[in-house]
Amino acid sequence: MKCLSLKQPYAYLLARGKKTIEIRKWNTNHRGEFYIHSSKNTNEEACSVLRIYKDQLANGAIIGKGFLYDVKVYSTFREFARDKDKHFSIEKNSDNLFSTNFKRYGFLVKDSSLFSNPIPYIGKLGMFEVEL
Repeated sequence: MKCLSLKQPYAYLLARGKKTIEIRKWNTNHRGEFYIHSSKNTNEEACSVLRIYKDQLANGAIIGKGFLYDVKVYSTFREFARDKDKHFSIEKNSDNLFSTNFKRYGFLVKDSSLFSNPIPYIGKLGMFEVEL
């Protein structure tokens, strides 16, 4: 099955179903179920802004699964900012984000579930294949 690695706390939020859009700078053709992997890195600023204790998050493990059902293309920062309550990105607005080069892909996810026991696993870039 496919797997996607995210920094914490985003992996946790996605697996809990609170985050329903995962933002990437690249697109995917994958549709369907996938594993949610938490990388070894934690975005400490995001933990602080979102008031999540980083010490309670699993790192370097497959922590859940979800269902990717579509991809939304963001062509402007304004469109991107409108969905902040779905993607929780703390990406800041700057002059280059209003340029014609702004593009982000929002992976639309539903039916996520957090595993009760994380499965230690080394992540990779992009969508990668995992056999458990």
